[in-house]
Amino acid sequence: MNGFKQNILFQRISWHFFEVPKEILRIWKNFLLFNLNYFSIPLLFRTFFSPWRRYREFYQGRGFDIGRYIEVFFANLIFCLLGAIMRSFLIIIGILVEIFLIIAGIFVFLGWFILPIVLLMGLIIGLRIIFLKT
Repeated sequence: MNGFKQNILFQRISWHFFEVPKEILRIWKNFLLFNLNYFSIPLLFRTFFSPWRRYREFYQGRGFDIGRYIEVFFANLIFCLLGAIMRSFLIIIGILVEIFLIIAGIFVFLGWFILPIVLLMGLIIGLRIIFLKT
């Protein structure tokens, strides 16, 4: 550790309370960024009203046919609305997973600091059970 000789107890305390929490935060950040990329949430917001799966209807025909123009317009409108609906569901699911990851990360981070207390309490209770057994 930085070239200094330390007592093993101080090394353990330094590792447990300083080094590992930094790693936990780094890993937690990676999980959150992975989730954003996995669900493509920024991309889904940018392309919110784009047609779903690039479905698109084109006017094909000779001359001017108002009925066909209206049909193509409404078909493309439906594809855009379908894209918005599907992207809404994916964005909601991605945000819910992100919230879950935030809550789980808080539990892991705080749990890491509580772990030595739980270990000592378990040791004390175990020794009490062994030596004060009636």
